[in-house]
Amino acid sequence: MTAPLSPTSSPIAHTPTDDRTLVRAVLALGVGGFSIGTGEFVIMGLLPEVARDINVSIPQAGHVISAYALGVVVGAPVLAVLCANWGRRALLMALMVVYALGNFASALAPGYGLLSAMRLFTGLPHGTYFGVAALVAAALAPPGRRARAVGWVMLGLTTATLVGVPIAAALGEHFGWRAAFVFVGLIAVAAVVMVRLWVPDMPASHGASPLRELGALARKQVWFTLGIGAIGFGGMFAVFSYIKPTLLEVAGMPPALMPFVLALFGLGMVVGNIVGSRMADKALMPTVGKVLLWSIVVLALSVPAAHHPVTAALSTFFLGTLVAIGPALQIRLMDVAGHAQTLAAALNHSAFNAANALGAWLGGMSIAAGLGWTSTGWVGVVLGICGVGIFAWSMSSEKATTRASAGLNA
Repeated sequence: MTAPLSPTSSPIAHTPTDDRTLVRAVLALGVGGFSIGTGEFVIMGLLPEVARDINVSIPQAGHVISAYALGVVVGAPVLAVLCANWGRRALLMALMVVYALGNFASALAPGYGLLSAMRLFTGLPHGTYFGVAALVAAALAPPGRRARAVGWVMLGLTTATLVGVPIAAALGEHFGWRAAFVFVGLIAVAAVVMVRLWVPDMPASHGASPLRELGALARKQVWFTLGIGAIGFGGMFAVFSYIKPTLLEVAGMPPALMPFVLALFGLGMVVGNIVGSRMADKALMPTVGKVLLWSIVVLALSVPAAHHPVTAALSTFFLGTLVAIGPALQIRLMDVAGHAQTLAAALNHSAFNAANALGAWLGGMSIAAGLGWTSTGWVGVVLGICGVGIFAWSMSSEKATTRASAGLNA
């Protein structure tokens, strides 16, 4: 087993750049993230409308969310491997073109089957886009600030939940849910133009190939890190996938307040992303452990909080802060993947969307079993506890590997 690389020995090469180039590149990458974040999360706030229009139950409509997540899970490793030797800018543009087309097609889908297929297709470029964008940002950033650079890119996704999702949800409420996907597609088109104009034309890493990228899958710590993201982060999706019916039926919240509550979730994500990335630059793995424990507390408290509009709104804000784990896991994957950087970076988002699919599925199962809308909080607690277990296993395994290496070198 190869020992993990330290942050200072990461194979990500720093590309010298001035502040203006860095800011413009991060802004362009962030707009792409804004489009993806809006497209991923807006359907959760429009689930009742989607279910009614395509004539299925709300839990069944939740499977459309899982279809998108499955697209990310499949697309991230496949596209990262197949496009390993593409130039970074060309790949980012191509991925956003696919994302735009997928959202336009989703808006035209007449029924459940085709909508599910189009959401799966739309999810394909998601993970690879964020993975490559993170690599570009890390290469452009000053040394020692990689997590914050990744956090800046992810800020596009988190800002989407604060601004993009409420706007798209309002469009969906007034013009039908299909208008929300048209809005997302138009933002993706704008991102293509901005990436072309403002992101430096960076080549793939020297010697990049599909075979070398697949080498990441031979590393135990890569799998541990993916497991933490795929399972430990699933609790947020178990609750948020069904947030609208929970707030309406359990908390008794007026429908007119839904955009406000969705904005609170987005604000929580922005706060979590900023705080989490700063924590990760100071102490990477302790940050992962702390956020996992924080998630268990937040998810457990979401159950009693759901019974009153004010506490339910506060709970939704704290639910958003759980994304604090994202930048830390992204950097961790880069550190333990050796030279298979593209695949490792993309797999982080594959893991998060495995969490999306798992959380939405298990949450839907608990609701369908008659356990009530708030049962999703307990589903999240169980997933969080499992994430802590994987984290502890990872740390134990890494210490054992370090001791074994020290013994061989003695």
